[in-house]
Amino acid sequence: MQIREILTLKSDDIHSIAPTDPVSSAVAKLVGLGVGSLVVLKNGEMVGLLTERNVVQGMLKQGGDLKDAEVSSIMVAEPVVANADDSVDYARDVMTKSHIGHLPIFDGNKLLGIISFHDVARACLKEANFENSLLKRYIKHWPE
Repeated sequence: MQIREILTLKSDDIHSIAPTDPVSSAVAKLVGLGVGSLVVLKNGEMVGLLTERNVVQGMLKQGGDLKDAEVSSIMVAEPVVANADDSVDYARDVMTKSHIGHLPIFDGNKLLGIISFHDVARACLKEANFENSLLKRYIKHWPE
């Protein structure tokens, strides 16, 4: 299964924020949209990724006060990314090894969306269940 297949199940919306926006706006957007990450865009180009984890780490780094902080001060400037034609297994491995929960997906230079580890786990379970049903059907019809 390719990452592209996961994206077809998700909304085409890419939620973003500017690097100069205050962290408080980012938090309000994360909570309001019910998402775990925002793409940081400058002049229409991705310059980073902001996740809930970055907000918590930023609070620790800045003594709990992010009132005057800009998104650029806590975002990941060069996030790990994947290609839409990469396999879901690749996404699972890179996300596990990199300890990340959100992965931007590109097709060439075009950002197609963000997948979460939850999206990857759901796709892996779906594929495993399908293979399991095929194996059960095969065993059931085993010639005697």
